Amino acid sequence: MTEIRNVEAELVRFRVRLAVVALAVLVAFGLLAWRLYHLQVVRHDDLARQAETNRTAVVPIVPHRGEILDRNGVVLATNYKAYTLEITPSRLGRPVDEAIDAIGQVVEVTARDRKRFKRLQEDSRNFESLPIRMRLSDEEVARFAAQRYRFPGVEIKARLFRQYPLGETGAHVVGYIGRINQKDKERIEDSDDAANYRGTDYIGKLGVEASYENVLHGTTGVEQMETSAGGRAVRRLASHPSTPGDSIRLSIDIHLQKLIEEMYGERRGALVAIDPANGEILAFVSKPTYDPNLFVDGIDHETWDELNNSIDKPLLNRALRGTYPPGSTYKPFMGLAALETGKRTPGTTILDGGSWTFAGHTFRSGHALGAVDLYRSIVKSSNVYYYQLANDMGVNAIHDFMKPLGFGQVTGIDIPGETRGILPSTDWKRATYKRPEQQKWYGGETISLGIGQGYNNFTMLQLASATATLAAGGVRHVPHLVKARQDALRQQLADVPQPPGQNLGYRPDNVALVQRAMVGVTQEGTSRGVFGNAPYLSGGKTGTAQAVSIGQKSRYDAARLAEHQRDHSLYIAFAPAQQPRIAVAAIVENAGFGAAHAAPLVRRVMDYWLAGIYPSEADIAALQRGQAGPPIGAPRRVADMVRQATAAP
Repeated sequence: MTEIRNVEAELVRFRVRLAVVALAVLVAFGLLAWRLYHLQVVRHDDLARQAETNRTAVVPIVPHRGEILDRNGVVLATNYKAYTLEITPSRLGRPVDEAIDAIGQVVEVTARDRKRFKRLQEDSRNFESLPIRMRLSDEEVARFAAQRYRFPGVEIKARLFRQYPLGETGAHVVGYIGRINQKDKERIEDSDDAANYRGTDYIGKLGVEASYENVLHGTTGVEQMETSAGGRAVRRLASHPSTPGDSIRLSIDIHLQKLIEEMYGERRGALVAIDPANGEILAFVSKPTYDPNLFVDGIDHETWDELNNSIDKPLLNRALRGTYPPGSTYKPFMGLAALETGKRTPGTTILDGGSWTFAGHTFRSGHALGAVDLYRSIVKSSNVYYYQLANDMGVNAIHDFMKPLGFGQVTGIDIPGETRGILPSTDWKRATYKRPEQQKWYGGETISLGIGQGYNNFTMLQLASATATLAAGGVRHVPHLVKARQDALRQQLADVPQPPGQNLGYRPDNVALVQRAMVGVTQEGTSRGVFGNAPYLSGGKTGTAQAVSIGQKSRYDAARLAEHQRDHSLYIAFAPAQQPRIAVAAIVENAGFGAAHAAPLVRRVMDYWLAGIYPSEADIAALQRGQAGPPIGAPRRVADMVRQATAAP
């Protein structure tokens, strides 16, 4: 029996299926059209950029770093070009140690190179290019280039290297640059200058290199290159050159700096010389020092441990961060405080019997001076006069007078890391100590402040700045190291503007009396043996400060103390007395009496700056041994010694 087909029903079903298929095709083509519109119109700019990026590469052009020069144009920091061999760990295709072993068969790779590389690798990301060998010779470059195909991820690059031609001389002033670490990167990325550090591997770490980083670094350029599918550069499409960093000229005289560092020899200490008229720092010495060239490529662990763990602390900038009791060099400032506050008049006389008793406790002075007024108290360095004065003034009045002079304050010098020191007051003690009995200020603690002992702790920079203020009649200038800036393109030299001096408002006759007393120190007082025959008239004050407390009942005996426990030798000075052009503060650690060690150093500084005299070799040798008084031997004129004085180590 033949089945009768329902043609009409089948036709309906066919039409439905056809409609569904047509709709599906229409939707598919709609999606394709929408996708085409999205890619061609909506995302056109973005995809065009991606395509261009795949075809091109933007390479940063690292600028030449600006030079650092002294006030006379002597180069203290400069650059030179050399080849490096660099590894990008992510592109090696094999373990790093295995790759380094293979490289070592072509060019020498020392144990120090390996240690430096591992340290850099710890501070860097896996895709960054890191140097395994620095300063390749031409022969090594040719040898590796011939076998370059064996080392994917290893490249020879031409780089600029920082160099400090005078080595240790002025290292604490100039500072150094070092490779950018993770902490530096985070700081740069958070700044507005992040784009300017693309491709840059080094940044200023200390000293002027750090504080003037934005001036010295320059502006990074870019170069757009067309690349092949394999990443090989085909041609240059566009280029925007980098702008070199500006050079800066310091106020220090590197000849003087080198002389002072030579005179210290192996002894520890610091010396700061300032022009009282404008705050320019003429010498900024911290001894012992170090060679900043060691840090440029990354210092090895052995050398770092040797420097960092040395009992002499060569990495400590003693002029900026070392704090010391000022000893008797504090007395001229205490004398000025007495006159300004009305606690003493020029004619007020006290009897110095060699000791002074307060609340049953005897403060000793060494020897009796008899009747002493303010002038004689400074010239003969009377302790008793200042014991009584400190007691009469009180700790807070002393604090309030000394603060504007810069004691216990940040001076504002233009390098980072300055230590504040301690200018004690009752508020300071309450904030410093936790237990109530420690927070209380006792009257006996005030007495030793008058002679620069007790809680007093200041830097040589603060002491030199205060001396310069006194020499300038009470006008305080912010001490600074950078004198001028030289434009990299036009080579024009322009002074770096400084704030005007601040007049502290002292009475001229009070300042003149203290200055006259300091001149008396050099003519009839404790430093007359060193300065009495100088070809200029100067004012000064010796100081001897305890490194450790030995107690009032014990007699000081240097021979029975370890060398690091002996008293410090200090001296402050200004000259010429009539119109000062230089003010100096110096300390020789653990050397004893100020007139015996610090004063002879300052005498040679004054001779150099005011009379153009460079000491003889015999004189320098005597100073290094701590055996010099007045200049000995035949002095040499600075003009005849410049080449020798600035010869690189």
